Amino acid sequence: MSKKMRVLLCLMLSIGLLGFTSAVIAQEAAPAAGAGLELDADAAAAAASEAQQDQMSFYRIVMSGGFMGVVLWLSLGACSVAGFALIVDSFITIREKKIVPDAFVTKVRESMEQGDVMKAMKHCEEEPGPLSSILTAGFSNVQEGFEAIQEAVGIAADLESEKLLQRVTYLNVVANLAPMLGLLGTVQGMIFAFATLGTQSAGAAQQAMLAVNIAQALYTTAGGLVAAVPALAFFYYFRNRATKITLGMEALTLDLIKVLRNVDVVSE
Repeated sequence: MSKKMRVLLCLMLSIGLLGFTSAVIAQEAAPAAGAGLELDADAAAAAASEAQQDQMSFYRIVMSGGFMGVVLWLSLGACSVAGFALIVDSFITIREKKIVPDAFVTKVRESMEQGDVMKAMKHCEEEPGPLSSILTAGFSNVQEGFEAIQEAVGIAADLESEKLLQRVTYLNVVANLAPMLGLLGTVQGMIFAFATLGTQSAGAAQQAMLAVNIAQALYTTAGGLVAAVPALAFFYYFRNRATKITLGMEALTLDLIKVLRNVDVVSE
């Protein structure tokens, strides 16, 4: 074989080897490119899902209501905090052992059994409270007769009952105000929803905004009910509790001073 033929054969083998290598590289690169496209599609889908979740987040729903929406949610939060504080306060203050101390009742009973009204009044001055006020009203009318004592005790019991129910009444205010705020937020959300239908063209953006508006309406309704239901339940509970305690104090006072029918006042 001549030298030219060998050079030509080597050149043809080199060209063939180069072509085979290029084909192999292209075949390997094609699946990699397809995988890259799939990864890009997955990333885009994940980004879209994340954007949709962010759009439907509670913060976004609150802020989408504008200034009025933020004010509504702050008002609902204030109602919830006030209701919780009033419930805790009522649990602490409206207790029979706190309003009608056993030690105080024992001291007054001993004084009345001795017929010493002035001593009993002194105990009332030393330990002021609802029961002390009712007893003092009765003791102050000893010389007027037992009927006058009963009338004075009844009036004093009504006054003390009103004092006990003053804070409890605010629970009723919370129970009535919170649903109204929730309803106002519902109306605002529905107004925004219909405005979205009327101003935006049909599509994914319109559907997303419409969902946000409806979610805002439902969230405010739920927030109002969450604040109102416990407040209303505890209002009736503490009102009945305070009424029961007041009636017990009135009966106890009449029981303590019934001995005054035939007892003279002892002056010190």
